[in-house]
Amino acid sequence: MDTKQIKSLMSQFDESGLSRMKLTQNDFSIEFEKTITVAPVAHAVSAPVAVAAPSAPAAAATPAALEEVKGDKILSPMVGTFYASPSPDSPSFVKIGDTVKKGQVIAILEAMKIMNELEAEFNCKIIDILATNGQAVEYDMPLFIVEKV
Repeated sequence: MDTKQIKSLMSQFDESGLSRMKLTQNDFSIEFEKTITVAPVAHAVSAPVAVAAPSAPAAAATPAALEEVKGDKILSPMVGTFYASPSPDSPSFVKIGDTVKKGQVIAILEAMKIMNELEAEFNCKIIDILATNGQAVEYDMPLFIVEKV
C-alpha cells in the first residue's frame, strides 16, 4: 500500500462513524483508532406539557389543562443508551431532589460501546428525570429537568 492510499484510508476513517479499524493485506497491516469525546449540553428551555384535568369526566368537551414545566433541561449530546448508574448493582448517580455540583456525573451515555459520562455544566437541583435506565436516547432529547442553584 502506498502513501496516497494510506492517506485516503485515513481520511475515510476520519469521516466515518467508526472508532477503530484494522486492515491487513498480505504482509501489510495498519490499525486506526480514535477517541470520541463529547461535552455535555444543557439548554435553558421551558415548554408547556399537556396534563389531563384530575376530575374531568372522560366524555367532557373541555380541553386538558396545561401545566408549565419550570426549569432548565439537560439534553442528550448524542444518540446512545442512557444509564442512570455506573453498573446494574450500583445506586443511581442522581435522584429527584438531589442537588448536584458543576462537573458531577449525572448519567452515562453509551454510544458505539463507549461509555461517556454526562456531567452537570452548572450547580443545579434535579427536578425530574425524563429518561429511564437502559433507554435508547436521541440527540437533543431532554434527559433531565433541573433548576439552577
